Amino acid sequence: MQTRVMEVDPLEDCRKVYKEAAAVLADGGLVAIPTETVYGLGADALNTAAVAEVFAVKDRPSFDPLICHFANAKGIKDYTDVPAELQDMVDKLAKEFWPGPMTLVLPRKPIIPDIVTSGLPTVACRVPSHEVMRGVARALGRPIAAPSANKFGHISPTSAGAVMKELGGAIPLILDAGACSEGLESTILMPCLDEKGKPAVRLLREGPITREKLRGICRVLKPGKGKTAAEEALPNAPGQLKSHYAPCKPLILWNPKEEFTPQEGVAYGLITYEGDSPLAAQDCWVETMPLSPGSGRLAEAAVRLFAVMRAMDENEAVQVIVAEELPETGLGCAMMDRLRRASAKRGE
Repeated sequence: MQTRVMEVDPLEDCRKVYKEAAAVLADGGLVAIPTETVYGLGADALNTAAVAEVFAVKDRPSFDPLICHFANAKGIKDYTDVPAELQDMVDKLAKEFWPGPMTLVLPRKPIIPDIVTSGLPTVACRVPSHEVMRGVARALGRPIAAPSANKFGHISPTSAGAVMKELGGAIPLILDAGACSEGLESTILMPCLDEKGKPAVRLLREGPITREKLRGICRVLKPGKGKTAAEEALPNAPGQLKSHYAPCKPLILWNPKEEFTPQEGVAYGLITYEGDSPLAAQDCWVETMPLSPGSGRLAEAAVRLFAVMRAMDENEAVQVIVAEELPETGLGCAMMDRLRRASAKRGE
């Protein structure tokens, strides 16, 4: 299959492009579509054969559910059945953070196929702020099921070029709108009732909507609190497996204040936060790549994280990647979540 790349500028009138992409989706095809977080591999969420093709192209296990992307929050009500006691909180979250990088895991209506939700009674819903994904969803008239546009477990793509390297020849169309503005996948929340029967959210995946932002709207339960045994056994949202977002090369997390002793004969590359840590000053690195050169800004580091990981993974001179641990505040929590999963041994 030849993969076609169409450049699209969301600041211009792109309705013709959106209609063309929607036609591919309506015909059961897959389209790589940018969001503000990462590029997604989109399928018509109501077409079970197309969604099955997403799993096949990505080599994604069937027990890992997908996120449905909507053009607006109003449309989500046709596909979900939120309990009355949670509706006010869901509305507040939607008003505050949509369009944007927040995903809500909500009780689903039967119209959503089992394959999208991995048979779970809930569906992950998002209204992205990127006009291209919303524009294609509007043109299609249905939600778009879209995990990240890469092979399962690999580094998430934040550019069309990264999608082409991963999936070129396997999908018919990539919409290229340049680099993603956020760089980290959406924050995933599950609205629920706490131990006192009051509305709260369980934070299933760290992301651009940080705990600090959420606490002004609702109570955030600690990870795992209130989960049933069944929920612990299998993921109820994407990105919850121990090994994920991983380069092909081994990745080691390291305290930037501690000395690193390299193994003889192994070529190491360093992903450093600012570039001026004691770890970065060591002379054992064949390549050093900072996430926020000289400024130490977590927002800049978040945007660059996956691109830097991918560049280091593609560097033929590097055999093992070492990544500095980041401050676990704000966006640092989400980045450390990705780095921990990237460093986990596959198969464990």
